[in-house]
Amino acid sequence: MDFLNFTEYDWNTWTMFFKEHWLILLVALVVLLLIVRIVKTVVKWAIVAVIVIGVVLYSGYSMEDLKAIGTKVTDSVRQEAISAMAGEMGSATYTENGDGTFTVSTDTVELTGKPDSGEVTVSFRGTPLGTWKISDTIQELIDQAKRNS
Repeated sequence: MDFLNFTEYDWNTWTMFFKEHWLILLVALVVLLLIVRIVKTVVKWAIVAVIVIGVVLYSGYSMEDLKAIGTKVTDSVRQEAISAMAGEMGSATYTENGDGTFTVSTDTVELTGKPDSGEVTVSFRGTPLGTWKISDTIQELIDQAKRNS
């Protein structure tokens, strides 16, 4: 799980930030908990988002920093899914659905697409990862699943 690799983070900076601003963080946490328990509408999540963004901006990290972390996590999950595809080809199954689509399933990956469309919808461990172009690894998984079925 490379996306849980915290060795690249500067722990001294975080430690200093928490030591200097612990009271503000505590107040923000209490306010968040109160909002989540009291407010019962969609407005609740808007208020929570504003508070979280405020704390992040107060911490000195920009939205670009957060986007970079998000991109890194997404790339890591994508790479893990591709590795799973390569490792689970022997157990892949191919199913033709009644609507003209197909589904390829392994223990952790599920691909759904239309033949000759060039794209598949990918789910990894039950979590949708979006629509991907069919790469060599994906095509190899589809072909192996056809042979297995």
